[in-house]
Order: sequence, then structure tokens, then C-alpha cells
Amino acid sequence: MQVAALAIILIRALDLLMIFNLLGLHGAEAFIQRSVQTWTLTLVFLASLVLVFIQIWCAFSLVKGRNLARWVYLLTQVIGAGYLWAASLGYGYPELFSIAGESKQEILRSLVMQKLPDILVLLLLYVPASSRRFFRLQ
Repeated sequence: MQVAALAIILIRALDLLMIFNLLGLHGAEAFIQRSVQTWTLTLVFLASLVLVFIQIWCAFSLVKGRNLARWVYLLTQVIGAGYLWAASLGYGYPELFSIAGESKQEILRSLVMQKLPDILVLLLLYVPASSRRFFRLQ
């Protein structure tokens, strides 16, 4: 499970690195300023940060063999993907936290590509018999 835990931490670290590389320091600062312009934007921004911290907690808890951690990690992925999907289709607010696309299929494809590393970690946590046995024994 150390591999899955390390993968979760590295995925989040790479996400942050790629965001800062894309936006730069001033762009990241502008993004944060736009994210806190209204209460709704602020709540969504803070909720996304809470999800990231919960995922990092899950990584450390997975090393300790806590079965709850893999279920919480799955829940955070469902919440994150569900919100991105809904916001991208125009059902959620704000559009600042959404995926651009011309059609539902294009948005879904982009969402799956963005979530592919997380999907692979989930498969690592749930599919192998040794993984299931590890959590049963703990």
C-alpha cells in the first residue's frame, strides 16, 4: 500500500507543480484572487483544498493499513469528478472550476484523462487480491 500512498502524494504534488508551471506565480495569485471574489467561489475553492488535504491524509492512513482511508479516497474522487462533470455541463456554479469542451463526450473524455492517475490508484487499492487481503488483515 506504500505504492498507492506514494502515488497519491506524488499526483497531488505534480498537480500543484503543473498549475504553477502553467500559470506562473502571478497567474496563480490572480487565480486565487478570482477564487475568493464571492462567497460561492470561496466555498468551492476552500472545499477543493479540503479535498486535497483529505486525500493526503488518506495516503498516510493507507500506509498504516486503515481500510477507511481507501473508502474515503474513493469518496473524494467521486465528489471531485461529480462536481467537475456537473460544473462543466453548466449545472454547477462557478464555471471557473470546470472543464472546457464543445460536447458532453469531449468534456467526459477530458475528465477521464484528468482523473486517469486517480483511477489507476483506485484500481491498485481495490482490484489486486493482495490489496484486499492486506486491508482485511489490518
